[in-house]
Amino acid sequence: MNAKLFQERYGPYALVAGGSDGLGAAYAEAIARRGLNLVLIARQAERLVATAGRLRRTYGVEVLTLAADLADVDSVKQSITALGVPIGLLVYNAAFAPIGLFEATPEADLALAAAVNVRAPLLLAKLVSGPMIQRGRGGIVLMSSLAGTQGSPRLATYAATKSFNAILAEGLWQELRPHGIDVVACVAGAILTPGYAQAESAKPAPGTLKPQVIAEQALNALGHGPLVIPGPINKVARFVLARALSRRAAIRLMSSNTGGLS
Repeated sequence: MNAKLFQERYGPYALVAGGSDGLGAAYAEAIARRGLNLVLIARQAERLVATAGRLRRTYGVEVLTLAADLADVDSVKQSITALGVPIGLLVYNAAFAPIGLFEATPEADLALAAAVNVRAPLLLAKLVSGPMIQRGRGGIVLMSSLAGTQGSPRLATYAATKSFNAILAEGLWQELRPHGIDVVACVAGAILTPGYAQAESAKPAPGTLKPQVIAEQALNALGHGPLVIPGPINKVARFVLARALSRRAAIRLMSSNTGGLS
């Protein structure tokens, strides 16, 4: 889809949740390159302002920022509504991932994961889809993960929330299509973000992709089905985990990959 058609279908503003750096910043840049204005939400105000300034200078688009905690989605919804700008595209990229054994994970971390990874994307999709239905156009991108294809020991809560987002996107894809709204879940593998690079002492895992690749493939997938799995290795991995192996075998395989997480 060329930039003009993208603007007509998903403009004039895109809302990127978790848009200050890493994959969120890659989404913001890919969208700005297509000519849409942006609303970026993230907790870290300094990084948010820096990303917004760079995008304004480079692409000449308007970039509004909201330094906010997506765990407090009710406050975030009020702030978005107060901006008074028409949101034609939602990209929900924010996430919180408790790592380690479930028995050792504080209850506060479990509640935070549910708030950021489940409640916030659900309610923001509700917020923006109403006006999209009235306009007869729009798009929603929800980030999922290969970890959510099956249970993932030591990432059990995170994996469950990512499964939620994939299933939600599939349902919304069918419901909202008659209204001209495209929905897609991006089922990603490992992403070469700064945080991932710091956490990995060895070379990246097979199938690891740069955030720019993930963002481009997800945006290009809008209008072409409910799921996109960036990267050929990750496509094979999801087929094996979801189709070729039994659920027990898939969980054990994932456990062998996550067993060292703490």
